[in-house]
Amino acid sequence: MWEERCQMSDKVLKIDLLKGRAGVSKALLNRYVQYLILERGLSGNTLSAYIDDLEKLLLFLDFEHKDFRTITLDDLHLFMSGLLDVGIQPRSITRIVSGIRSFYRFLCLEKEIKRDATELLESPRIGRRLPEVLSVAEIDNMIEMIDLSMAEGQRNRTIIEMLYSCGLRVSELCELKCSDLFLEDEYIRVKGKGGKERLIPISKTAVHELHKWFYDRNMIQIKPGYEDYVFLSLRRGKPLSRITVFYWVKELAKQAGIIKSISPHTFRHSFATHLLEGGANLRVIQVLLGHERISTTEIYTHIDRTRLREEILLHHPRNIKK
Repeated sequence: MWEERCQMSDKVLKIDLLKGRAGVSKALLNRYVQYLILERGLSGNTLSAYIDDLEKLLLFLDFEHKDFRTITLDDLHLFMSGLLDVGIQPRSITRIVSGIRSFYRFLCLEKEIKRDATELLESPRIGRRLPEVLSVAEIDNMIEMIDLSMAEGQRNRTIIEMLYSCGLRVSELCELKCSDLFLEDEYIRVKGKGGKERLIPISKTAVHELHKWFYDRNMIQIKPGYEDYVFLSLRRGKPLSRITVFYWVKELAKQAGIIKSISPHTFRHSFATHLLEGGANLRVIQVLLGHERISTTEIYTHIDRTRLREEILLHHPRNIKK
């Protein structure tokens, strides 16, 4: 069944695997990719996700013997029902729907179709999930757990400090270049989603840790072409991958006795939440995080209110059990 094949679908898809499905030509797919890169300015990871979403739809249409040009709203509803049946969560389906809408908007622009069937397609309703946030004490405890006698110890300590002090995405951290550091001015330049650049102030603590890391970094045999990357694999001399950072952050949290679900992104959430709790303006936090919409940043106001409620329940005389 097409649903089973959706689950087994490779995350990194090739255009050649999609050509011919539901009547889509390779030339059209290549034009769509160019549209996503040149006009939408999508990064590599987002581009892969959009192609992945499209592959799921084309696979479904193939099984239903339908052409991509004649798809109806009922077909799309059936497609979404199939995604739910195989256990794909509403939040992921919402992202898939967004990718499909993008494809059909492109088809309209290219005059490949006259009517966009996705115009009336509604995304599934999802509850707003508040992200996990670490306390300052928990972050300090994780940093203290790093063994500086290990060859990668100072590098890992610097990474944690950069993730928390600057609110970086893990992809931004892995792509950070030495030429993006202005340490005397205490700023770094970050390339975010869609290649958009922003300047972020860096703490004196992070600057100090970077200087110590550069001492160790000078001992690495760096592979040609990667000399400008800040964070490198000691063994390979190449930039660290996101998966590598994700893996050892999880391990570090476990060693520190933290039972929350932790990832590199948790430090970004903690960065924003602690700024808000300290009185920072929401617009400032939006700029620092590189959010395109203020509505994305507003989730941190919900975290702040949740914490206020917890404090009242914990400390107010009317709530303290005698």
